[in-house]
This record gives sequence, C-alpha cells and structure tokens, in this order.
Amino acid sequence: MRTVLVALVALLALGGCQREAGKKIVGVVPKGTNHIFWQTIHAGALKAGSEHDLEILWNAPQMEIDSARQISIVENLIARRVDGIVLAPVDEEALVGVVERAIGEGIPVAIFDSAIKTDKIISFVATDNYGAGAMAGRRMGGILDGKGKVGVIGFMPGSASTVKREQGFLDVIERDFPGIEIVGVKFNMADRAKAMAEAENLMTAHPDLAGLFADNESSTDGTVRAVQQRGTAVKIVGFDASEELVAEMRAGVIDSIVVQDPFKMGYEVTKAMAASLEGGVPVRELDSGAYLITSDNIDTPEMQAVVFPDIRHP
Repeated sequence: MRTVLVALVALLALGGCQREAGKKIVGVVPKGTNHIFWQTIHAGALKAGSEHDLEILWNAPQMEIDSARQISIVENLIARRVDGIVLAPVDEEALVGVVERAIGEGIPVAIFDSAIKTDKIISFVATDNYGAGAMAGRRMGGILDGKGKVGVIGFMPGSASTVKREQGFLDVIERDFPGIEIVGVKFNMADRAKAMAEAENLMTAHPDLAGLFADNESSTDGTVRAVQQRGTAVKIVGFDASEELVAEMRAGVIDSIVVQDPFKMGYEVTKAMAASLEGGVPVRELDSGAYLITSDNIDTPEMQAVVFPDIRHP
C-alpha cells in the first residue's frame, strides 16, 4: 500500500512541474515529505486542485523540525509570485513573519495541520488535536483500569498540533484518572531512534511503567521498537497510522492508534484556497476529524477508508 500510494502521488504531481497557461498556482508546504501522512495530504491537495483548475507546487523540508528551511521555501514562493500558499507550519511562532509578509504582498495563506500565531490567514483546517489527545487519554485510562505509571513520547516543543495532543492527554488523565501518575514527557524531534531511546530511558527509570502515549508516527514507531526490545507488557497508545504500525497493532504490540484524516485535510484546505481565489468565502476553520482505531474496528469500511484512502481518482 505504501509503495502504491507514493507512486500514485508522484504520477499525480507530474503535471504540476511547469506552469500551465491560465492556471492559478498554489504552493503547498507541509512539514515534511517522508511520512505517509504528508503523502496522503498531497493526494488530497491534488484532488482539490484538479477540481478547481489549480496548479499545485509541493515542497517541504526533509526534516519536520526544520523551520529555517520551511521559511526559505515560503520565501521562494513569494518571490515566484504564486497565487496562494497552503502551509503546515513547523513552529507556530517562527513562521509568523514570513506568512505575514506573503499576506502583505497580496498572497493569501491558508494553514493546515498545525496552528500559527497570526489571525491574518484565510483558513485553518486541522484535526482537533486537543480532542484527539483527550481521546488517547481516555483510552489509556480505560485499558489501565485507572492506575499505574505512564510516560509520553512527544514530537517537539513549539509544534502547535502535538503540543495540543499532549495537553489533551495530560488533562484527561489528571481530571478523570487520578490513580495514574505521569512520570515524564520526552521529545523525539522527528527522530525514530531518539524516540526509541527516550522510551527505553523511561522504562529503565520506572521498571513498573504501565503505559506509553506516543503523539505522532515517528514517536509511535520508536516507542514500539523500545517495547519490543524490552519484551515488556507496557501498553502503547499511538498516534498516526502506517502499514507497519497497523501490523503491530494487529500483533498486540500497540493497543490502539489515534488517526487523522490527512486526505480530507489536504483536500479541504486546498478547496478553501480555491474558494478565496475564485472570489468566494473560504471556510474559516474546519476540524478534519480524528478516530481511535483498534484491532476490533480496523477492518471496518469506515476505518479502512481513513487509514488507507483510495487516491486513484484525483
């Protein structure tokens, strides 16, 4: 599935390499390109672009923590005088300056996935990340019967989306499960090996650790490796699915995974930009949805459509 999805996205993008006469150009800038999450967002953006006769320029940093590179990409889009910019900011503060510069030069900006600290954007499309984190907290509290030690493997400080996930998780645990002790929140900085090391450190410091919440794909992947290496019974609630992580859930290594709808996210934010460029009123804010998948519901048509979307008809 991963290979097919990457190949399809590459094929869909071929037409956007050179400007086509009469088409408006929209730059779409995610945090990164490697994860299947971003590739699925790309597919959604291309579908909306094809429906509204937009040319999509797709570019992103190699590393999801590289705000300097993302700023440079946006600066290049401004210099190229694109018609609109759709952005998932690496950092909610670091990207404000370049975003407001684009807007000041007459280029509308829509934000997806992760918030930014400016109110000058035309639209914000993202998961309700606080609610998604709370969903993970309720699951963790339930599977641990409300007691035990729990650690959190987060993404990075300053990333609005994952900060909200962590806060939602922590607030639910504190409010609804007073018998659970949070023993640490560690960050992997988009590095699977670091996520693995941080999870190992928590298990070493707390041999009776009962659960780990990992708040994005790389965090979940590293956490799974650490738990497998230890051979412990630590319960894992992850975030963001891949074929590999779904397989680990089926095998019982992961209890459950909170998933987003990246195809819908990419589609809706590009559709909002199209509405603005066509003289309409774009949706100001949209929750693209979050779901808890388990081995009990992963094979339902609804969850299969979210986790493994069909992108053959952009």
